[in-house]
Amino acid sequence: MIKNRTKNVVLPFVFCFLIALALYPNSTLDPETYSTEGLELNYNISKDMAMVAEEHTTKQNMFTPHLGKSFEGFKEALAFKESRGNYFTVNTLGYLGKYQFGSETLKLIGIYKPNQFLYNPELQEKAFIANAERNKWVLRKDIKRFEGKQISGIKVTESGILAAAHLAGPGSVKKFLRSYGNNNSSDAYGSTVKHYMKKFSGYDTSVIVADKKARVTP
Repeated sequence: MIKNRTKNVVLPFVFCFLIALALYPNSTLDPETYSTEGLELNYNISKDMAMVAEEHTTKQNMFTPHLGKSFEGFKEALAFKESRGNYFTVNTLGYLGKYQFGSETLKLIGIYKPNQFLYNPELQEKAFIANAERNKWVLRKDIKRFEGKQISGIKVTESGILAAAHLAGPGSVKKFLRSYGNNNSSDAYGSTVKHYMKKFSGYDTSVIVADKKARVTP
């Protein structure tokens, strides 16, 4: 960084000197007039200041949309938890894609070709919506009954319910709610219904319409 700053100061002087020689070849120019002697060119910047400047520049060059508690925020937060947002990943248990769908769940919403699903991001997004619509229909009475209540130390919200249903299925969510937290299922990696209900609470999922027959057309 110091070298670059020095170049930025010296080069303009050299450039001006060369232009002057080109325009006035017969004139007597005193090189001392263009000397950098005496100029303070050795800039010493502390490591902390350099890091702050670099971080500021990096932030200026980045665009990170703030999705907040919107439905898009809900989808992307859940996808990051499931797969870090990777459409083309398959976990050790064979769950597929950005939202980590199992083959049996895919069949429920009309998808019978896992390979086609894995390499089709648009289809994955449609599958997420259809699955959420179906889960919302299955859990419609429980959403109405328990939304806003405190269960096992967490506030029940629709988005938390839908996230937990995505993790463990709507049946497991029913058991959790109706047992008031005593029946807390988990997946093979240890993520629980309670954890998902808390982590993904408070998002706006009103765009999801409960639909018993929600399907995807590949």
